[in-house]
Amino acid sequence: MKFEYATVPLLSHATKQILDTWGSDGWELVQVIPAPGTGEQLVAYMKREVK
Repeated sequence: MKFEYATVPLLSHATKQILDTWGSDGWELVQVIPAPGTGEQLVAYMKREVK
């Protein structure tokens, strides 16, 4: 299996909507971490299988 990966900035007021949108396109959430240097901004790491 091969995967492609994406990083997605998350807005605190729209986190669910952003993740639901990516999920409906076949992306799976791998991890959420603080963005480097921001302290407050979160970044989601997503993956999906390449067909």
